[in-house]
Amino acid sequence: MNRLSSSSEDDDDRQNLIDQNDRKLPTPRSTAAAAAFHIADDYDDIDSNSNNRSYNHHQLRRRFTSLKLGDLFNKRSFVVLAIFVPTFVIILFFVTDIKALLFTAGNFSSSPYDSASGKLRESELRALYLLKQQQVSLFNLWKQTLPNPTNSTNSTSNHSDSAQIPLLDDLKSAVLRQISINREIQQVLLSPHRTGNSTEPDFRDFGDFENPSLGDRCRAVDQQFSQRRTIEWKPNSNKYLFAICVSGQMSNHLICLEKHMFFAALLNRVLVIPSHKVDYQFSRVLDIEHINKCLGKTVVVTFEELAEKKKNHIHIDKFICYFAHPTPCYVDNDHVKKLKGAGVSMNKLESAWVEDVKKPTKRTVQDVQSKFSSNDDVIAIGDVFFADLEQEWVMQPGGPLAHKCKTLIEPSRLIMLTAQRFIQTFLGKNFVALHFRRHGFLKFCNNKQPSCFYPIPQAADCITRVAQRANAAVIYLSTDAAEIETGLLQSLVVVNGKTVPLVKRPARNSAEKWDALLYRHGIEGDAQVEAMLDKTICAMSSVFIGASGSTFTEDILRLRKDWGSASLCDEYLCQGEDPNFIAENE
Repeated sequence: MNRLSSSSEDDDDRQNLIDQNDRKLPTPRSTAAAAAFHIADDYDDIDSNSNNRSYNHHQLRRRFTSLKLGDLFNKRSFVVLAIFVPTFVIILFFVTDIKALLFTAGNFSSSPYDSASGKLRESELRALYLLKQQQVSLFNLWKQTLPNPTNSTNSTSNHSDSAQIPLLDDLKSAVLRQISINREIQQVLLSPHRTGNSTEPDFRDFGDFENPSLGDRCRAVDQQFSQRRTIEWKPNSNKYLFAICVSGQMSNHLICLEKHMFFAALLNRVLVIPSHKVDYQFSRVLDIEHINKCLGKTVVVTFEELAEKKKNHIHIDKFICYFAHPTPCYVDNDHVKKLKGAGVSMNKLESAWVEDVKKPTKRTVQDVQSKFSSNDDVIAIGDVFFADLEQEWVMQPGGPLAHKCKTLIEPSRLIMLTAQRFIQTFLGKNFVALHFRRHGFLKFCNNKQPSCFYPIPQAADCITRVAQRANAAVIYLSTDAAEIETGLLQSLVVVNGKTVPLVKRPARNSAEKWDALLYRHGIEGDAQVEAMLDKTICAMSSVFIGASGSTFTEDILRLRKDWGSASLCDEYLCQGEDPNFIAENE
């Protein structure tokens, strides 16, 4: 019933349209069909009445212009379209891979580049994997070159290991350099694949070999203190040996003083430390009381303490000279005057044997005891710096005397603390120390065979190798070289593309507190205090590079040996090499 009503309304509307255009059309069967049939009738009329063609054209034009948009989109047509269009879209979606079409269209311009990028990434990751495997193999090889620690208790094995260590140095250094280069290549390849500060986990760890430690390569030397050969120092409290040291600078005097201690122990005497009026002011740089504490008795006294006991009248009862040439006791007239000026009187100098400082003879304990033993209260034997007495015994770690400390002659407590504060401020735990002797060293070294004076570029190469071996971030520089030399040296010491800083002690700055102890006790700026401070810092380093032929270096090596800080990487500058250029002598 509703359908009939709707059809009737449509017919009424269409009749109104016809009336408005002054035409009478047949009643349509349906809206869409009527339009079609009427058009067909018009074509039939055209075929049968060719003479009326212009009239028919006019009728067609009128009917098309009279057709309204509402006629095409009536309610039933709209329902058909509403059902057909969504159905068509759904069928098209399932039949056709739209997503593939879109991506294919988008890849027309970028696919060649994306393909190349993917291959590049795959190659980089493969290279990283291979480098990691190489690093593991190199590190395992390096570990196999180390001495077997299980044999450390066997003395024969220790000697064998010690003999093998120099032969393996080149191999180990080469392997370590390759590990370093390997890691650097890995970092370059890995950098494009990092996001922020993170690293892709696929190739982050192939084993526990990141940053392989080089500490074992430059590990501390086992000094075997328990196997020391020692002698007890049991002095007669009223018998004294008056120390006299005149050759060279402070380092020579300290070595001379150490040998005097051995003589005093062999002769059962108390050693008298020289007065600052005739020698250096040892009380500023040495902890004299430390020596007595280490032996648990009074074995050394200062000149002032002896003068007080002798009521300012010190007389050397017997002056027995160890060296006869070039001058008796290796004491010149100027030094004799200084002794007398300090209130010291003496008898005539006499020589125990014919001995020349330029060609010292090897002497034994029995030789000394037979020639220098005496019942006199105060004796002197002159300068013994060049004395060749039981050299292996004297030079062993800790020295030849039995004591409960690491070493007897060491820097004062103030200097030790200041050195520690400097290291904490500027250097850190792992650093290389370099004694770079230059002033007056050219002529001295060129008179030796081979020479020990190296051109700056050659010296820089040697220093760089040690710094790389020690894996140290900084180098402490103890030197008397001119700024132009140290500046050139600094520019040439480069490890893995990075300059290794050469650090020297700066001038005093009130804003810095590392040297406050020296300032507070009024000994800052003292040349001997600063020299001893340099020695102490060098002795505390991880690795030390010394100057061959320098007693300053030898005293540092003595401290390192006694303190147990000596390293397998310690060496003289360019050890085993000749200078690549040597000037002619005058």
